[in-house]
Amino acid sequence: MPRLILASTSPYRRELLTRLQVPFETVAPDVDELPLAGETPAETAERLAEAKARAVAASFPDCLIIGSDQVAHIGERRFGKPGNRPNAVAQLRTMSGKCVIFHTGLCLLNAATGRVHLRGIPTEVRFRELSDTEIANYLDREDALNCAGSARSEGLGIALLEYLRGDDPNALVGLPLIALCDMLRAEGIALP
Repeated sequence: MPRLILASTSPYRRELLTRLQVPFETVAPDVDELPLAGETPAETAERLAEAKARAVAASFPDCLIIGSDQVAHIGERRFGKPGNRPNAVAQLRTMSGKCVIFHTGLCLLNAATGRVHLRGIPTEVRFRELSDTEIANYLDREDALNCAGSARSEGLGIALLEYLRGDDPNALVGLPLIALCDMLRAEGIALP
């Protein structure tokens, strides 16, 4: 089996990948994550997923490399990782009562052959109408400053939502495992 490299420093993606029970290593990709002019949120997520995989390919020429990126958006308005509490409060106020698309780009690059598998997996998330008190209580109890959209659906953030709709609940956390399993099988990796 070729070595598997996760081109990410995300603890959430690392935790998800461990579920597949295949050995892997993580490597930090050096990629500028700014969107390009005229690029849709979906195009940004997919381009960055591939860019992350390619960024580490030279150092791992015989490996399978996984890249992933996520862009949360309402229309063309994007929501990144808030980084601080005021930004998180502002994001949650904006998303309150609205439907947000979390578009996750996934790439599996076979560095030995150059073969690229690339998919975009959208997840529709409807936030409840949130009061300022609910937002403050949530942010007091859960660290969501490193999550696009300021809410962790795999934790207490689920209480902020009306519904989730998508093909893979793992995509919302940052690594679409169903699509990744298909890609790994296409590259000869045996999974149950």
